[in-house]
Amino acid sequence: MRVENLLIRRLEARDADDISRIQEAITKGPGTIDYQRVVEAEADKEDRVSFVAELDGKVAGYMITYVIYGGFGLEKSAWIGLFGVDPRYMGRGIGKMMAGEALGAFKKIGIRNVFTSVKWDSTDLLSFFKSLGFSRCDFINLEKILD
Repeated sequence: MRVENLLIRRLEARDADDISRIQEAITKGPGTIDYQRVVEAEADKEDRVSFVAELDGKVAGYMITYVIYGGFGLEKSAWIGLFGVDPRYMGRGIGKMMAGEALGAFKKIGIRNVFTSVKWDSTDLLSFFKSLGFSRCDFINLEKILD
């Protein structure tokens, strides 16, 4: 089921409160990320490829990405770092539409490698990214917890 009157637009600093609200609705609790700081930093970047989905003038979803210049054998790559759709609108193709915009923008600026990281037990999110053509890659996520 597609959503009519949906606008995919570039992320702006003013979207921070809406993104925080969506994330709290997804997790059913207060967020632990300072979205104001994250969104303001991303909105100021010239090469930003981050989007929100607006439905009837209200933010219904977001996709915050990061372009990385060099590192670990790649010349230029991108990461989908933060992503969410308001639970009231999940399952309507909003996430796929935002991803389509991001992937198209990456292609235009010459990025071929796009990555994301999903917790192994987040089956819905894993399924979503697989539906976009993502698969396991040659990289292994490593973690070190600092005391």
